[in-house]
Amino acid sequence: MAAGAPRIFVSHLAGVPAFDPTGDQVGRVRDLVVMLRVGRRPPRLLGLVVELSTRRRVFLPMTRVTGVESGQVITTGVVNVRRFEQRPTERLVFGELLDRRVQLVETGEEVTVLDLAVQQLPARRDWEIDRVFVRKGKKGTFRRARGETLTVEWSQVTGFSLEEHGQGAESLLATFEQLRPADLANVLHHLSAKRRAEVAAALDDDRLADVLEELPEDDQIEILGKLKEERAADILEAMDPDDAADLLAELPEPDKERLLSLMEPADAAEMRRLMSYEEHTAGGLMTTEPIVLRPDATVADALARVRNPDLSPALAAQVYVCRPPDETPTGKYLGTVHFQRLLRDPPYTLVSSLVSDDDLQPLDPDATLPVIAGFFATYDMVAAPVVDEAGSLLGAVTVDDVLDHMLPEDWRETEFHLDEGDPKEKEQTVGKGAGIHGA
Repeated sequence: MAAGAPRIFVSHLAGVPAFDPTGDQVGRVRDLVVMLRVGRRPPRLLGLVVELSTRRRVFLPMTRVTGVESGQVITTGVVNVRRFEQRPTERLVFGELLDRRVQLVETGEEVTVLDLAVQQLPARRDWEIDRVFVRKGKKGTFRRARGETLTVEWSQVTGFSLEEHGQGAESLLATFEQLRPADLANVLHHLSAKRRAEVAAALDDDRLADVLEELPEDDQIEILGKLKEERAADILEAMDPDDAADLLAELPEPDKERLLSLMEPADAAEMRRLMSYEEHTAGGLMTTEPIVLRPDATVADALARVRNPDLSPALAAQVYVCRPPDETPTGKYLGTVHFQRLLRDPPYTLVSSLVSDDDLQPLDPDATLPVIAGFFATYDMVAAPVVDEAGSLLGAVTVDDVLDHMLPEDWRETEFHLDEGDPKEKEQTVGKGAGIHGA
């Protein structure tokens, strides 16, 4: 549903069919999965529980929902058929929130929840429950059947939200929900192994993947080893390909092969391709998911791709123009178009007419780390294409990947972000109330 689309009441989603882009029915919606937050902030809608024709119930993330309209749900067509398992921080809307007794904040009057409304946030892929449809009157009485009904904002009722005290992973995650992945990784690093495993189990797949990318290698291996193998494979698929390949390369061969066998074939093939390169080379550092456009794409097409909120700033800084296929490894690499240039030209302009850096020799997959760093420093680059002997784009190296490998091995454990005062004192301040130091 596009930004600004109307609100949808969840009762209208019960049992509606879910279709893939070709029009084939995937299953039917049986519930919605949300994550409650501390205080009166609206819950985040994580995804849908979809029942397949085999009666198996699977989880469909909202990031894979492209449309909710006319009594149907449209998906990207990529559905993980692993059986849905509810996590500690998750709540089922139909199973746990409807018919619940809550209180109106203003009057303290008890009301019954009849329905909830969801809406997609503007310019983002996040969804929230922002309205509650309630009925006044005591539960189980005749008055309840005829009581006044009203729709109120989520913040106007209480009785849903998480308590702010306690040792549970729910409270800790809600407290640190707004942290960047690197900062949440720092929190996890300083927890006990037991507490770290509890928090990792409670995080959703995309969030855990982002956090794993920022953790020291030992922590990555430890956390991955405590997850069920099917979920560990899902997490690796959600990580940036280069980071996932680096992590897989550190695992014992039997574990590595077992996880690869559980991944989607295309993702597993991508991992194997990345692991075939030496670690400190352009091939070993590159991501295989840069923005690739065909020569007949327009500036409008390029800007639409750049807007993807899942892209890092370095990857969103330029697009790579190549002949088909437009997924790595591509056809002939033609050149790069930088974001600033895209902003200066009309939307209908073809990107092939804007290519620059075609006079720069792209990185060879076997280029070493000093060569890559010199290239970035000489030409003031934040990302650079990696091209093979046949002229095909293999991927792109970003400046953050270069820094990761040039800094000391323990740099992630250094609290560089604490710029004033005693770091230990600040760590205790950060952890206060979140149950960290009692872990």
